[in-house]
Amino acid sequence: MSDPAANAPARTPLGSARRVVVKVGSALLVDATTGRLNRTWLETLVEDVVRLRRAGREVILVSSGAIALGRRHLGLPKGALRLDESQAAAAVGQIRLAHAYKEMLEEREIPVAQVLLTLEDSEQRRRYLNARATLSELLARGAVPVINENDTVATAEIRYGDNDRLAARVAQMVSADCLVLLSDIDGLYTADPNRNPAAEFIPVVHAITAEIEAMGSGSASDVGRGGMVTKIAAAKIAVAAGCHMCISAGAHLHPVRRIEQGARCTWFVPTDTPVAARKQWISGTLKPAGALVIDDGALRALESGKSLLPAGVTRLAGRFDRGDTVSVVTQAGREVARGISAYSDADAARIIGRRTAEIEGILGFRGRDELIHRDDLVLQ
Repeated sequence: MSDPAANAPARTPLGSARRVVVKVGSALLVDATTGRLNRTWLETLVEDVVRLRRAGREVILVSSGAIALGRRHLGLPKGALRLDESQAAAAVGQIRLAHAYKEMLEEREIPVAQVLLTLEDSEQRRRYLNARATLSELLARGAVPVINENDTVATAEIRYGDNDRLAARVAQMVSADCLVLLSDIDGLYTADPNRNPAAEFIPVVHAITAEIEAMGSGSASDVGRGGMVTKIAAAKIAVAAGCHMCISAGAHLHPVRRIEQGARCTWFVPTDTPVAARKQWISGTLKPAGALVIDDGALRALESGKSLLPAGVTRLAGRFDRGDTVSVVTQAGREVARGISAYSDADAARIIGRRTAEIEGILGFRGRDELIHRDDLVLQ
């Protein structure tokens, strides 16, 4: 039977998104009574992911469930766990969770990758850049990354605390167009609808005000750590990065397809696109760490929308690391652009004026072809 949503017009931000992050909660993946994986539901989620991939969309899954799966196999009691118990459960459950995704996606001829992150991977510049590069390469190769917090090693002081915020950080990291939080509730209400029958549903949020933040409530799930408070916190991260975010009831079969077909959910709407938000941040850097001086040919290339290659740089100034914002200036000293350097000043000094094909031979490793990629560069 054909999928009625396959050729449906784009009626939601999800329908037109090029890069999508889908967060899956523990309560959806794991049966609260038996502690077993909900395979029937997961099969339909995977079918949704496959359909998106075949339509040319890139998909990242941020999946909870490792601790909830592992605790049954270790005989841990219900209720709150100590940190060491949670980490042990995560170690046992993560391998089962990863295997389930691998089995279901690869039998549909889509490669799957497991990526475990900690808070430091999104807060420390070098680790952030490495994680971003890894995810970008996986997507370029047609794989579906499955991400979870590295609960086995993360301590209370260095953890995200919930996968809502982790998913938002991932969406920010990869410049996603759309973040979908599959939840145990169908969206945002003016109050907790489980306690207040007069609570009103809010379909669209254009600005996250103090009033919106006050609408958060505790989690209704026995197996998850999040709640509406964490979802609103995730929305603040996502929309600041130019990413639409959706809160939707995930317990239904084919939960992503339902959103595309117009199922009730709450959309948080950004004011910019992911690229525009990123470039606004670059442009607003108060004090660039250094400067790259370019020749006239490189200036013409930048003005036509191209990246900055080493061959067009004549000299550099300042001390900077990979990932720092630098100024791009003409021979006369006029700042024409700002961007994120793909190399440190030490490595950049060795390759400026040289052809891209020479980089590996000079540095001893294969880095990026560009000193500043056009997606990381803003003309002033």
